Amino acid sequence: MTYEFAIFDFDGTLADTAASFMTACNAAARRYGFRELSVEEFQSLRTMGSREIIAHLGVPVWKLPQIATFMRRAMATEAASVRLFPGAAELLWKLKAAGIGIAIVSSNAEQGIRAALGEAAATVDLFECGAALFGKAQHFKRAIRHSGLDAARILAIGDEARDIDAARKAGVAAGAVAWGYADPVFLQGLGPDRFFANLEEIAPAFGAI
Repeated sequence: MTYEFAIFDFDGTLADTAASFMTACNAAARRYGFRELSVEEFQSLRTMGSREIIAHLGVPVWKLPQIATFMRRAMATEAASVRLFPGAAELLWKLKAAGIGIAIVSSNAEQGIRAALGEAAATVDLFECGAALFGKAQHFKRAIRHSGLDAARILAIGDEARDIDAARKAGVAAGAVAWGYADPVFLQGLGPDRFFANLEEIAPAFGAI
């Protein structure tokens, strides 16, 4: 299967935001009363899904919308320091040159994502930002409608279990990457349709060599 439209997650997929995410998470912990993370504990969470992480940290579920908004704003303040993974901008330009449509679906703010992408923001056809923790599927469905394509021609690429879940709920193929937040062995165990060990493997999935 060669795909014609890409839906990318941003944090941990196109950009290395682990440090800013951990900083924002611990700031939220202090504000909303759940446990802060050490670097070692943060690493241990890579083998858990989002619901397991929430339970592990003792996050009150009813506070999730407030916490998500707080973290989004906290990460936006560090947008200028966010760096794309090496080769991410080149990948986006290669896909665009091959006529592949591109959407970015993220819980992050569009302004911060555009700032991190720089000139490569011009390759993105649709920004679906501010997604709720478990609300990505709805944003994926909007991206499908925007593409005008059959869902079978679309591949969603992310670095967490919830990205795979959202792709399946939306009816598109799920791609997972080895370099993001979640442990790659854990992600492979969830059975994504495509698994990418490095960025260079993504373009050929779209026929962009």
